[in-house]
Amino acid sequence: MECFPFSRALCWAFGPINRADHEPQSHRTGTMVQQNLAQGGSRKISFNVSDQYEIQDVIGEGAYGVVCSAIHKPSGQKVAIKKITPFDHSMFCLRTLREMKLLRYFNHENIISILDIQRPRNYEGFNEVYLIQELMETDMHRVIRTQDLSDDHCQYFIYQTLRALKAMHSANVLHRDLKPSNLLLNANCDLKVCDFGLARSAASTDDNSGFMTEYVATRWYRAPEIMLTFKEYTKAIDVWSVGCILAEMLSGKPLFPGKDYHHQLTLILDVLGTPTMEDYYGIKSRRAREYIRSLPFKKKIPFRALFPKSNDQALDLLEKLLAFNPAKRISVEDALRHPYLEPYHDPEDEPTAPPIPEGFFDFDKNKDSLSKEQLKLLIYEEIMR
Repeated sequence: MECFPFSRALCWAFGPINRADHEPQSHRTGTMVQQNLAQGGSRKISFNVSDQYEIQDVIGEGAYGVVCSAIHKPSGQKVAIKKITPFDHSMFCLRTLREMKLLRYFNHENIISILDIQRPRNYEGFNEVYLIQELMETDMHRVIRTQDLSDDHCQYFIYQTLRALKAMHSANVLHRDLKPSNLLLNANCDLKVCDFGLARSAASTDDNSGFMTEYVATRWYRAPEIMLTFKEYTKAIDVWSVGCILAEMLSGKPLFPGKDYHHQLTLILDVLGTPTMEDYYGIKSRRAREYIRSLPFKKKIPFRALFPKSNDQALDLLEKLLAFNPAKRISVEDALRHPYLEPYHDPEDEPTAPPIPEGFFDFDKNKDSLSKEQLKLLIYEEIMR
């Protein structure tokens, strides 16, 4: 498709990008390590990576990691290096392990790829994880905050998000943290889903009572069934998140910016209205049903009133993505076939992925019995394999 240029304030590349120049190239760095410094505001941050990389600027920071831009000197390719220091907390170790395993597993145009992982010299000195990934110019959160998106943008970005989700769901993987900041973009309008730290198997038969334990991410894109019952979850939770993202693209602001658990549910019901009796009894938790029943009756607000400038097909898809009852929510495959995405839908070019093998998430099943040192060893073994 024709490139829709982003704001110059957002992108480091303003013209069309030659896809051949940006195809991921696997880098094998070995274990030769030197200390490089990346500028992050007024401070310098050390990156202990191979001298094949010329470290540039810090481009992002999180709770347990920092990302810098760099150049892979042998190929001239621009990359992102993600430095993770997860070993102070078991939860960070688990997220790092999921991220590495899943990004290595998937090979998809719309899922960020790992080009290499820096191998530590030895286990004794192993304190940091370095993931080398494709460099993307910006993310959906920044784009939405700084400019209006055309209908063509919305179509193409949602199409690519669903295309990635089709691969994940066919592999029986739930992303669980889809939100605008986890959709990376470049100036060619290519979109790649990132951050698989909260992902989980959709085929798990375990008790899911701990499903919310690691839900530290923003609740604005969280499906109502996650808040109403912790007993089961399905691929529909990711579909709900895509609906929230589409709504934000259409209006330029979050649809359900809840301040807490109760406010989040209130905002959802303010728009979708009080659940029908069928949907009400679909809620598994008796306590959650009683809470819903205690609320005043609310009438559904038509999406046309909330998005007066949007086309009818976009709003029809939005209705299907944001169905309150997960059993009635549209599937990823049906969403890709929706008329709104017809300009881009090509069933021959929407690949699936093989189901993750049994045992892939064994570390998650045993997480309560694994020490931080045991998790560190699992991460080390994953890097060295």
